[in-house]
Amino acid sequence: MTTDPALPVSDAADGSESPDSVHFRAPVSFVRRGSRLQGRRQQAWDELSDVFVIDVPRVHSDTSVDPDYVFDAEAAFGRKAPLVVEIGSGLGEAITHAAEQNPDKNFLAVEVYLPGLAQTLQRIGQKNLTNVRVVQANAPEVLTTMLPAGSVDELWVFFPDPWHKTRHHKRRMVKDSFAELAARALVPGGLWRLATDWSDYAVQMREVLDASPQFESLHPGERAGTESPLTQVRAQGLEGKEASDDADTRGGWAPRFDGRILTSFENKAHQAGRLIFDLTYRRI
Repeated sequence: MTTDPALPVSDAADGSESPDSVHFRAPVSFVRRGSRLQGRRQQAWDELSDVFVIDVPRVHSDTSVDPDYVFDAEAAFGRKAPLVVEIGSGLGEAITHAAEQNPDKNFLAVEVYLPGLAQTLQRIGQKNLTNVRVVQANAPEVLTTMLPAGSVDELWVFFPDPWHKTRHHKRRMVKDSFAELAARALVPGGLWRLATDWSDYAVQMREVLDASPQFESLHPGERAGTESPLTQVRAQGLEGKEASDDADTRGGWAPRFDGRILTSFENKAHQAGRLIFDLTYRRI
């Protein structure tokens, strides 16, 4: 079953409702897709969900989070360790690989797509991981109330939906209001890692984070000019754009994060001839 992507998480009319009425008015940054589980995904859910899925109380939909609920990472993982949160974890390729490589860290996968979470559980089982938990939840609600302030050591947002049409840009996840939520969740000195394969969204991400007084780039001015992926996109006329000699003199692009495995999604972007933009910012 799918729902209209234009529908907000909340159908509240304004900000005058009580806290017990629905929670978020902002347009959702995702399109609802089928949620049926079959075969190995259903088996993984049946066998592993009791241990690895965070049971979140809901207030409105199956991706909402009761604003009174606060995630206790130490209780969920049975230990105290640095927490890495991936927003939009997809099929779990990146987060389970990182968890396998970093057993000293805890990882929380946030995803709205149930089959994606089930696939993540499959990977957890195949790798015999104990340091990953998954939650089906709307990201802004996770960052606003579910995660305690200053509890996240790294926040990952890799390849969020680009919402190409100009009238849909308001649905993009990475914007000023989301940066404020990210800053709330991150510890001082914590890192926000981002990646996208679309240049205009990459520019928006850079604008948002550079303008935020709560973040500083780890790579200011780096990979500018001819070394910039933005310059290359323009010069080569990629992404269906006309070729241009407009060079990116600003830069700020991070090198590829070694901890980010090449996922099937990113590989498709490479096959389509798109370039990857990485950004890394530190919470001040």
